Amino acid sequence: MHKRTKKSIKQGVLDWLDEELQDTFDEDYELELSGSELSIELKKIYREQHPPTLEGSKYFESLLRLQAELIKMMNWVEHTGEKIAVIFEGRDSAGKGGVIKRITQRLNPRICRVVALNKPTNKEKSQWYFQRYVPHLPSAGEIVLFDRSWYNRSGVDRVMGFASPEQVEQFLKDVPEFERMLVRSGIRLIKYWFSITDEEQHLRFLMRIHDPLKQWKLSDMDIQSRIRWEDYTKAKEETFARTNIPQAPWYIVEGNDKKRARLNCIHHFLDQIPYEEVPYEPLTLPDRKHNPDYERAVLPAELYVPKRY
Repeated sequence: MHKRTKKSIKQGVLDWLDEELQDTFDEDYELELSGSELSIELKKIYREQHPPTLEGSKYFESLLRLQAELIKMMNWVEHTGEKIAVIFEGRDSAGKGGVIKRITQRLNPRICRVVALNKPTNKEKSQWYFQRYVPHLPSAGEIVLFDRSWYNRSGVDRVMGFASPEQVEQFLKDVPEFERMLVRSGIRLIKYWFSITDEEQHLRFLMRIHDPLKQWKLSDMDIQSRIRWEDYTKAKEETFARTNIPQAPWYIVEGNDKKRARLNCIHHFLDQIPYEEVPYEPLTLPDRKHNPDYERAVLPAELYVPKRY
């Protein structure tokens, strides 16, 4: 093959990789948008209430580096058969969903999955409280991220009256032993609480109210959480006091700055796992087989999605 031909092929590959990388950045940028329909005045108020955050380029550089490490960790988990369960708790709009998105963004969903259970059915209400969570615990080679967890019992259930004081007390007595059992079974259990100030939650709720792309995130329960801010604080304090055990301690993520909260949480998560890079045989792309007698069929035009863009 001539040098010029090789050079042009190499340049073509580099151009293609550059386009793919640009697509990736576009997806990341879309994920970071705070809502183009948000009123200018509300954005102005929100910015005035916040100290300067990380520059976009520095944030993305750090995020991509951490996500590369997450891939190494995922490969190690699959290779070793480790079982990892991560609990994300905190006030509404504190940023749990945001960090979960960044953790899972580049991982294999067959290895790393998210569990976000709906309110319990009548049948589930009649069962042992932890029963509906048990089927979602990780098997060997899995990472499970709980977007809220069994701690609903000492949080929303307690504050909103969905559980009796006796049920809450029983939960607080049972959960330390339940979690010790999980750890003894070989599950690495990590618990994060995302913390934001009263003023920050107020601003984020306002943004959700005025942003059509985020209104779905705001529910009647969220509104009630604003009214019962102090009740939730008391519930959180007792939960920490009675469930912060050596086998599964709580870790508090300061969440007023979303970008720093995501990076800090992912970095800390990686630090909790003793992963190593898994050696793999180098992959080679085989040549495609060509059958000179095969003719590709012409499919009907109506089968194709219209090219509107």
